[in-house]
Amino acid sequence: MLRFLWRASKGYRLTPWRSPYLRWRIETYSGLEASEIRAGDFWKLLWRARRELARFLHWAARMSA
Repeated sequence: MLRFLWRASKGYRLTPWRSPYLRWRIETYSGLEASEIRAGDFWKLLWRARRELARFLHWAARMSA
């Protein structure tokens, strides 16, 4: 589960909201414009969608195993 997060935030581990990949994923999931995503938006979305994110991370871990 942590492996996906580590890979997805490569190069942006201290500021994951700046990652082009994560911005694209957030844009397709939430509809927020990728260029408008800021730190607060990122953390609000993670908190609001924490169950769906946990389910996705478990799925990603199963797929990589």
